[in-house]
Amino acid sequence: VELEESGGGLVQAGDSLRLSCAASGDSVATYDMAWFRQSPGREREFVAAIAWRGGSTYYAESVKGRFTISRDNAKSAVYLQMDRLKPEDTAVYYCAISHRIVYSDQYQSRGSYDYWGQGTQVTVSS
Repeated sequence: VELEESGGGLVQAGDSLRLSCAASGDSVATYDMAWFRQSPGREREFVAAIAWRGGSTYYAESVKGRFTISRDNAKSAVYLQMDRLKPEDTAVYYCAISHRIVYSDQYQSRGSYDYWGQGTQVTVSS
């Protein structure tokens, strides 16, 4: 499976962006899907995830209420709507998918994911 992110860019604080991640090579209908981000000098961190069964969503505390994850299985895609962006949201954003998640606390772990995209840069100016 290959994943390709798009939609990043340079915006001002308070603006919105919508990231997309398109999958190819296999149907992702039965994969759990997630977004992570990494800023310079920091480890890659969990942002949001959406389960394949039931569509439950999970968010990092830092983005809860501002970001929304969604998926479209027919298009093999996952999206991240980011509203009220802050300078601290500046990072490279990566999508990831997994066939191995069993428990909800696994969604936040990088090691739970099987495939990763190359990332898209999001820069928020103050």
